[in-house]
Amino acid sequence: TEATGSAGGASSQNANKQLEHCDASLGTIAVVEDTTAPWYGILTGQYRLGSTVPVLKLLIQQSNCFVVVERGRAMANMMGERQLEQSGELRRRSNFGKGQMVSADYSLSPSITFSNNNAGGAGAAVGGLLGGGLGALLGGSMSAKEASTLLTLVDNRSGVQLAAAEGSAKNWDFGAMGGLLGS
Repeated sequence: TEATGSAGGASSQNANKQLEHCDASLGTIAVVEDTTAPWYGILTGQYRLGSTVPVLKLLIQQSNCFVVVERGRAMANMMGERQLEQSGELRRRSNFGKGQMVSADYSLSPSITFSNNNAGGAGAAVGGLLGGGLGALLGGSMSAKEASTLLTLVDNRSGVQLAAAEGSAKNWDFGAMGGLLGS
């Protein structure tokens, strides 16, 4: 995976060497995932995968190009702390007063634009072509899975989309045991 290691402030450890790295921050950024999008329901429901936000935040922080501000799930906790402060339930020196939150200069929005769990493949035909023991081993099944993603960067002051980037991947699954047992 591209996301390895850890990050804290401007320092990171065991980060992937292929990631871009900035000498100084270009501003603050919030990662905002559309949890109402159809792809999000498939990702979390059907595939039982989590949000893309934590991985993106790690990569962004490791790059040192932006300071990440929270606008996702932890935002509710932040607002809850402020409500506790306003109600008088927090210690006097907790200092959750107004004007302390940092604005997000930019928003990064991830989306999955294409996902195909069955993007082609071959079954017993592969085994027949190879013959013998190897053909029996690989003859079970072989299927491809593909996905395409899009990241969009927006300037929060102007609402102008500054950049967009697309990425895609293809993975092959080999059902070798199916061929072995079938033989």
